[in-house]
Amino acid sequence: MPPTPTEALLSRDPSVRQAYSADASGLRMLPDAVARPTSPAEVADLMRHATGSHTPVTAAGGQSSMTGGSITDRGILLSLRGMDRILDVDVANATARVEPGIGVAPLKRTLAEQGLLFAPDPTSEEEASLGGAIACNASGARSLRYGATRRHISALSVVLATGELVELRRTRLEKNTVGYAPIQDPIDWFIGSEGTLGIVVAAELSLLPLPARVTGLGLPFPGDRKALAFVLAARTAAAKGHVAPRCLEFLDAQALEIVRAQEGGSGWSGKAFVYTEEEGTGDGELDFDAWLALAEAHGAVTNDVLVFDDDAKIRTARLLRHGVPATMNERGGKFTDQGGRRIATDWAVPYPRLAEAITMARAAVAAHGVAMPTIYGHAGNGHPHMDFVARTPDEVMAVNETIADILRGILPMGGTVAAEHGIGKIKHRWMAMQLTPLQVTAMHALKHALDPDRLLAPGNIMS
Repeated sequence: MPPTPTEALLSRDPSVRQAYSADASGLRMLPDAVARPTSPAEVADLMRHATGSHTPVTAAGGQSSMTGGSITDRGILLSLRGMDRILDVDVANATARVEPGIGVAPLKRTLAEQGLLFAPDPTSEEEASLGGAIACNASGARSLRYGATRRHISALSVVLATGELVELRRTRLEKNTVGYAPIQDPIDWFIGSEGTLGIVVAAELSLLPLPARVTGLGLPFPGDRKALAFVLAARTAAAKGHVAPRCLEFLDAQALEIVRAQEGGSGWSGKAFVYTEEEGTGDGELDFDAWLALAEAHGAVTNDVLVFDDDAKIRTARLLRHGVPATMNERGGKFTDQGGRRIATDWAVPYPRLAEAITMARAAVAAHGVAMPTIYGHAGNGHPHMDFVARTPDEVMAVNETIADILRGILPMGGTVAAEHGIGKIKHRWMAMQLTPLQVTAMHALKHALDPDRLLAPGNIMS
């Protein structure tokens, strides 16, 4: 008997399964089968089949997840890479309807040709898919100005665990008192749900006009303390309208060593560094005097300030910054066979307390005797990344114990254990430090309502 159309989608070939067994987390999980649909109808058929056979399904896109959210060793790995079309672009209304498998960076380049900007900019945008960005509510450097992905999604098409296709559109009401607040806009149930509530098969994006000008500044400092004080001052100056940064990125001395080792990075001087961008329209120019005065007041090495004043230079700066996590991935990957890996934190605090939080975090690292991590990231949002390389399972355990101590310190500051990477399969142990039992109960209730058999993305968010 020939296979059914749904069974024909499934591959159990060992080489195919192996090809989808890893993501950026450093974990490996071999799925029982891989499905590669090319349409919403095929996804819906697959989910009906999976529900009928009680088979778990984990959706994946570019598999750039830092938390193991896009791999599984239970049931089907549902790759959405084959659903990568731009379905429609409405220039007049600044919207686009796209499929989830399209890469974030190629999508942005195509939209830019029509004068439109999709604002979210995850650092891994060259590898990440749009569906993955929606699944973890991705953000990035420009979230300082534009916020995370959620703000830029106006509608979703979602296949539920039952195979039902639902269409969800964000309400534009300015006033609404119908039902509990978390229930009023169900589109938000799925953004950031890490594939545990449904599978996004199309999204409508809210776009912005492409800025006519973007200028980047690279500001070297003699150390972290002055660099982080400058970030705080820049936020204050921005609130007063004196400057208008769309990002404020911090790199410590170890991160700078990585940048300087790359082609084009030799000019990134100092023992700490802040990279910022400002955009404008028409002939508006960045106020260099305001930025330089602010930098000089906080001890920047102003003779070595770098200016990135065209698209090519901006791309180079962003690639150099992206080279930090890419290099740390490579370093951690060398120890995968020994049970080691890169371990990256994703905590954040209210930005005025960032310097205090980093000082506390470094003290915790020293107290545990593990190797000092590379620290870099979105300082303007109070959101750094600490990248450790653990060479053995014992070192993985020691790093995780260190991170737990750091999180115990940052949570009383009003912090979070995960600011942009989500929970996935790695951070369960820390989620309970932040959420109350009441919040966890509410999450389980929503999960039960939409996926009562718990077939979607087992192990993500909820163990």
